[in-house]
Amino acid sequence: MKPTRSSYDVVVVGGGHNGLVAAAYLAGAGRSVAVLERQSATGGAAVSARVFAGVDARLSRYSYLVSLLPRQIVEELGLRFATRRRRISSYTPVGAGGLLVDTGSEERTRASFVGLTGSDRDFVAWQRFYAMTGRLAERVFPTLTRPLPSRAELRGVVDDEMAWEALFERPLGEIIESEFADDTVRGVVLTDALIGTFTHAHDASLRQNRCFLYHVVGGGTGDWDVPVGGMGALTDALVDAARAAGAEIVTDCAVTSIETDGRAAEVRCSGGVIGARHVLVNAAPHELARLLGEPQEPKPEGAQLKVNMLLTRLPRLRDSSVDPREAFAGTFHIGESYAQLDRVYGEAAIGRIPSAPPSEIYCHTLTDPSILSPELAAQGAHTLTLFGLHTPAKLFAKDPAVKAELVKATMAQLDSVLAEPIGDCLAVDENGEPCLEAKTPLDLEREVGLPGGHIFHRDLAFPFRDDAESDPAARWGVSTGHRNVLLCGAGAVRGGGVSGIPGHNAAMAVLEPRP
Repeated sequence: MKPTRSSYDVVVVGGGHNGLVAAAYLAGAGRSVAVLERQSATGGAAVSARVFAGVDARLSRYSYLVSLLPRQIVEELGLRFATRRRRISSYTPVGAGGLLVDTGSEERTRASFVGLTGSDRDFVAWQRFYAMTGRLAERVFPTLTRPLPSRAELRGVVDDEMAWEALFERPLGEIIESEFADDTVRGVVLTDALIGTFTHAHDASLRQNRCFLYHVVGGGTGDWDVPVGGMGALTDALVDAARAAGAEIVTDCAVTSIETDGRAAEVRCSGGVIGARHVLVNAAPHELARLLGEPQEPKPEGAQLKVNMLLTRLPRLRDSSVDPREAFAGTFHIGESYAQLDRVYGEAAIGRIPSAPPSEIYCHTLTDPSILSPELAAQGAHTLTLFGLHTPAKLFAKDPAVKAELVKATMAQLDSVLAEPIGDCLAVDENGEPCLEAKTPLDLEREVGLPGGHIFHRDLAFPFRDDAESDPAARWGVSTGHRNVLLCGAGAVRGGGVSGIPGHNAAMAVLEPRP
């Protein structure tokens, strides 16, 4: 496909969900907009796919849950998109028992803590800690779609010195260790700091704090919800909104370079040379530097293993006191105690395959069975999506066999908490192959264009600015060093996750009146 015009007010490079958000806002404001997507379909990592041959199940293939997408964006763009809340927050098997966090029953959760730890000390600490993060979420989340506050301004918004010190100033491990005594409880808290982020609890750079922050502020509550119809439903709704507003979406159109003098830009792509007043780039900063012909910083490094499965039925658990339909309804933690996470980080940091790979599992279909055909749903089929931690891209770079070895070890860890092998529950496709696919960071780089397979495009940043800024792009956290080239993807400040926030903020920077 080729663009229909030789120039536009705005060219958006990349048709992922953030680029589509930006296009919908800008076209709705009367700008001429073209979205150029190198692949044959839009969506980037926010897509659904029929992964297994001959099996009618549309899995959220690369990204799974929604927390950071503001209701404001859904309403302003008129998106036909909904999410459903998961009552069960998490289940963590431990020996023949486990820890169940049920947001609908305080007493049930308390009893589970007491059963695991022998007292309600950590339960009380849990309530206190997440009351603190809940207040933080209520105050910080609304700022993500406004101009970037300064550090001092955000500190005033937080208005809680203990929370500010614990989450913005000191390594997260300090408050986890001071608040919680049990190793399993500490690990469950820490996992939100390690999603897609290769680090440890006491990292002085505070990468873990930044990752944790984005995982607990979403929606003003920190809830992680299931997208109805799968993640592709969001992309479909955004495509409809962008086109209805007048944006042109061109697929199979790879951008090869961008040139700018700060006032006008030229975008070279497989469809020719396109002029633009503004270029919004929905790609990682590492990729943007290549397109601009500028020196590239070291490639970011992703650190997750993604495994998609289709089951004929949910597996039985070693913990017979918990129904698998509840245990898998939230986040199912495997090998993620505090000590285990630290040990595995140390192994992976020196290039060793983790001896006991930690992971967590989400079961989309317990909350939204609509992604299955009526026949599969009636048969009791379910999807499971496993997200493995501490698997940096460097582990896979030298030996392709590492992927199979790591998947085998990860499945063995899952089997260790089940009353039956997960393999006995896997469906098979029309070729008789088990319905299981695995994606490493290198796969994500090749298939979705994420440098190093980093799901956030680069390390997340705290949602504040350090200096007073007058340029609109800097004020909105989307600047690139070029006045009319802006980031609108996960690599922007306040990017990461399925949120639309950087797309919204880039659009606002373009639309903001200039002095």
